[in-house]
Amino acid sequence: MSRGHGRAYHHGDLRRAVLAAALDVIAAEGPAALSLRDLARRAGVSHAAPGHHFKDRTGLLTAVAAEGYDLFADALTDAPDLRERGVAYVRFAAAHPAHFQVMFQPDLHRADDPDLLAARARATRALRAGVAGLRPDSRGEDDRLAGVAAWSLAHGFATLLLSGNLADAMEGRDPEEAFRTIGALVFAPEKTTTADGGAPWGLSDHSRRRP
Repeated sequence: MSRGHGRAYHHGDLRRAVLAAALDVIAAEGPAALSLRDLARRAGVSHAAPGHHFKDRTGLLTAVAAEGYDLFADALTDAPDLRERGVAYVRFAAAHPAHFQVMFQPDLHRADDPDLLAARARATRALRAGVAGLRPDSRGEDDRLAGVAAWSLAHGFATLLLSGNLADAMEGRDPEEAFRTIGALVFAPEKTTTADGGAPWGLSDHSRRRP
């Protein structure tokens, strides 16, 4: 879709046009830079037109987050196992940086929005399904904490990657391959017991050990 200035969009694609313009602004300047009036100018419509679809700035950011979670859930669901879900997480963040910035800032959203709630629940189920695919003796004592461990690893890596904090450490490495290597330090890649009796395809022994 063209995002050029001054183009008059038909009512049927106005919502998409405003969302596309919003994603451009967020990716370049962050969500704080969003203005419905500016987005209307970018979409070539009256300054009041975006309000028919989003009501206000919070409504627009809520729609961005809901769309992001839907795309995120699709990406996670297509991954065959937990480690590849982590890779999909990193890939999603790199491909959709504007969505990623907004999704995990709940103060930007309407917490009771049904589309957002449904999309976020679908993404959560996809992440938990990856944890459920681990052998019971590989998940530690708490499935939820195993999920938090996986989420923290992928989200932390993706956030550091997008903010440029890994530039020196990566040294030109492919981010997805780098994450697979890092993930192997915590999540063993095979679904069978290792030769030394280590943790099979799950949390490594040191990550499960109590302090």
